[in-house]
Amino acid sequence: MARLEEACDVDRFEGEKTITHDELVKRVPGKQALISMVTDTVDRAVIDAGDVLRVIANVAVGYNNIDVAAARARGMIVTNTPDVLTGATADFTWALILAITRRLGEGERLLRRGEWKGWALDFLPGTELRGKQLGIVGFGRIGQAVAARADVFGMRVAYVARSGRGGPSGPPERAPMPLDRLLSTSDVVSLHVPLTPDTRHLIDQPALARMKRTSYLINTSRGPVVDESALAWALKNRLIAGAALDVYEREPIVHPDLLPLENVILAPHLGSGTSETRMAMTDLAVRNVLAVLAGQPPLTPVP
Repeated sequence: MARLEEACDVDRFEGEKTITHDELVKRVPGKQALISMVTDTVDRAVIDAGDVLRVIANVAVGYNNIDVAAARARGMIVTNTPDVLTGATADFTWALILAITRRLGEGERLLRRGEWKGWALDFLPGTELRGKQLGIVGFGRIGQAVAARADVFGMRVAYVARSGRGGPSGPPERAPMPLDRLLSTSDVVSLHVPLTPDTRHLIDQPALARMKRTSYLINTSRGPVVDESALAWALKNRLIAGAALDVYEREPIVHPDLLPLENVILAPHLGSGTSETRMAMTDLAVRNVLAVLAGQPPLTPVP
């Protein structure tokens, strides 16, 4: 904020909750730059109201909350914050993988209820990762960072890129394969695709039915990539062993059928949630704004 205020007159939303769409439309006229969060819907109504708006800087890698085509048609630049959250999100993905395969959430809830009776040989046995296959759907920066950490746990990696035809070439232990085969052969499936019309409900009832009954689904990408109703059905009927979610179709609302299930970890969108990463994200958004307002190219324009 200090850096922005040195160069600009800043209108900062100070509410306790996310700014409403109506309030955003009301406040954007006369502003040359907008720093938006992933929770802000920057649609045509907002863009049309931005009579002198030059740049929209989204504090996120994804930008499905912004009508990029409408912004470009008005000559506006849209930026995002790639790279700076790659490590934090990849680490958190592995935290979810470990939590669900070792039943940490289930065990903690049981302990807090006072139901733990002490150590027992057959108490809450989890699943080991060594020798298993990690299937990564979406092999961009974060997907590749997740894959790089798989060696520590002795997992082989299969991946599919956005096109469904495999991604960039990699080490020999990285195997590109079609989505259907990846789903049917992987022990852990981790999602790292952006939200587009093609990826909305990419993981639906037929996709879940293709997965192994002993497999786990991890989603740290965008909530609507998974059909939550179908996931709840698959978990209830033990078509898959478990799931770990950090994002949801209608955030902050979680599908009610998921809440009582023991074989799912539910996290409140913490993928990039380290103080260092969140600071780097906001700093990059500010630098994008200042560059554009100074007549310079943005650092990280949306492709």
